[in-house]
Amino acid sequence: MSDLILEHAELEPADVEWLHLLVGDWQVISDLAFADLVLWLPTADGRFVALAQCRPSTGSTVHYDDIVASYAPEGQRPQLQRAIEETRAQRAREPRWFGAYAVREEAVPVVHKGRAIAVVSRQTNLGSGRTPSRLELNYVEAADDLVAMIARGEFPLPNAATGPRRGAPRVGDGLIRLNSEGEVLYASPNALSCFHRLGVIGPLGGQPLVEVVARVVERQANPVDESLPLVVMGRAPWRTDIEARGVALSLRAMPLTDHGQRIGAVLLCRDVSELRRRERELITKDATIREIHHRVKNNLQTVAALLRLQARRMDVPEAREALEEAMRRVATIALVHESLSQTLDEVVELDDMVGRALRLTADVASAQTQVRMVRNGSFGLVPAQDATPLALVLTELVTNAVEHGFPGRPSGTVGIDVERSGSDLRITVSDDGVGLGPADDGTPGGGGPGSGLGTQIVRTLVQNELGGTIDWAAREGGGTQVELRLRLRDGGGRTS
Repeated sequence: MSDLILEHAELEPADVEWLHLLVGDWQVISDLAFADLVLWLPTADGRFVALAQCRPSTGSTVHYDDIVASYAPEGQRPQLQRAIEETRAQRAREPRWFGAYAVREEAVPVVHKGRAIAVVSRQTNLGSGRTPSRLELNYVEAADDLVAMIARGEFPLPNAATGPRRGAPRVGDGLIRLNSEGEVLYASPNALSCFHRLGVIGPLGGQPLVEVVARVVERQANPVDESLPLVVMGRAPWRTDIEARGVALSLRAMPLTDHGQRIGAVLLCRDVSELRRRERELITKDATIREIHHRVKNNLQTVAALLRLQARRMDVPEAREALEEAMRRVATIALVHESLSQTLDEVVELDDMVGRALRLTADVASAQTQVRMVRNGSFGLVPAQDATPLALVLTELVTNAVEHGFPGRPSGTVGIDVERSGSDLRITVSDDGVGLGPADDGTPGGGGPGSGLGTQIVRTLVQNELGGTIDWAAREGGGTQVELRLRLRDGGGRTS
């Protein structure tokens, strides 16, 4: 829509935003009017191009094919032009025929700040030919009020509750018409059913809706939304929920105005009891999962602390070193669970977590050498099932480089380069140390991949857990370079 506007007209940003707000909320009007809505934009050469269209979910459509980006037929242009020039709605005296059925047309100017910037064509299929019911008459009257507001620049409503939202009420879910005092003029059968489930007995017509709702909620211990009175009186274009007797209703108010004076309101309602119940179950499950991750993290940190205490008591250097390595591995897994305990999603923001783990690894493993960590690129969001093995692999590789790559050197550099494309991940861990030696014991300075415990852990995790590949090579300019290639599992296509 924005591209079409830029191509065919020069509108101010505020006008463009007004049209977007209109299109974002005109499905209600289409359903109330049982009519197709088409937004026409006048072009510099005197024609009208269709910016958007909306089909009713309550009746037959006029346009079975999409007409967006097409031009208005010549026979329709005079009506659209008069709506722009006179800044008032234009209704055709005779219906226009679309093949085998007749269509009643009305052109409504879209007014913003006193200027007509576009035209909405309201096209009603007259093919049914039956007498409208009371419900349909009330729907159409409400639509007429909203259409008139478009022509006066009073619709779309400022601060309206537009946009997608789970459980948002629609026209067919239930409709109540209110007068300027908040009294019920008409309630559709579905709306009556919704309020009967709340415990409201008898008809709603003629009663102030706010008093009806007050009698319901005063018997409940649940907290009441502060916006509820304004919504049920039709004074504010907001959404709110009512919960009573185990039933939840979602309400949306659409105030009706005439030159700034409130003349009534349209209230849409929907029974969302089952939806709210499922949402509460999901929240409970999410909280439980987060608590589990938190407890696992605490337990792993306890295990790491016990390993650290045991290592301090060991007199044999090899045993102390083995316990310290085990402690670092457990601490790395604990960091992953800590990240999972802070989010509702089963994905980990790996950049921050890996940064903390590698800084800890470098500080602990390089007591005699000043090691600088350099990272380029971003891991993004990584699925939980891949985050733990990947973090362990990186910890092992960096630990190996720090402990064995800089013997007798006061400083060194370890770099991690990350390239990500969707779910494909390429990671290069390199150091400027002594490089691969002639032996094959799996450590820098001693050869390529061999049978050391660290190398075995890395190989097992990369090949079995991550389903990727790993290659050791000499780094150009001296040192060692390890390249990982893998594809993240489902959920790994998102990047931060």
